[in-house]
Amino acid sequence: MAATREGEATGQASHPKAGPSAIILFGPPGSGKGTQAKLLQECLHVPHISTGDMLRQDIHAGDDIGREVEGVMQAGLLVPDAVVNRLVEKRIQNADASGGFILDGYPRTLQQARALSKMLEARGTTPVVIHLKVDYNEVISRLSGRRQCPKCGTLYNLSTNPPKVDSLCDLDGTVLVTRPDDSEEVVRHRLEEYESQTRPLLEFFKNSGYPYYEVNGSEDPPRTIAQRICSLIATKQ
Repeated sequence: MAATREGEATGQASHPKAGPSAIILFGPPGSGKGTQAKLLQECLHVPHISTGDMLRQDIHAGDDIGREVEGVMQAGLLVPDAVVNRLVEKRIQNADASGGFILDGYPRTLQQARALSKMLEARGTTPVVIHLKVDYNEVISRLSGRRQCPKCGTLYNLSTNPPKVDSLCDLDGTVLVTRPDDSEEVVRHRLEEYESQTRPLLEFFKNSGYPYYEVNGSEDPPRTIAQRICSLIATKQ
């Protein structure tokens, strides 16, 4: 299949709009999926569903899922498909997701993608796939400089989006931390996992018949990228 140009969709005819959209943000760790998801909420007014955030909340709570996945995530490995599928299926049944939602970090494997397709088909929801393309070296730079507020979850980057006061959250003044899965060693392992297990999803999405867009996630400020994505999605509403 010929490469898809930025902003060019593929396969729209196979899946006409049947209901509220699911926006799938796809890309390697550090491509800006979380930042884009939060910005996209401003124009789409639907919830941002991050499997990574949900799993970290489970770890913090010390519940059954948290104990099951803590070591896996800290090692930079992918959480078992069945666990993540269960989390997503439960989450999208909430009332706030009835008008659509933004998926960040899911699906990451073909098994997850197939499970998601069945979930969406059952509820008459049409997915729109946004692939954020970012250079490998920039991914390393982004993640090694990433910091997070352990209280409110806000993400910062020391070079591209630093806090106003060094090492403190702008919103609540909490000391920022480096997540265990953002250490350079773990980041490199995550990228290897991405290459071997997640990149095959590109062909799955391109051949699925769902609207699929490639967007450069490196060159412009995050808000500019979000505005471009909102414009692309608007053509499918």
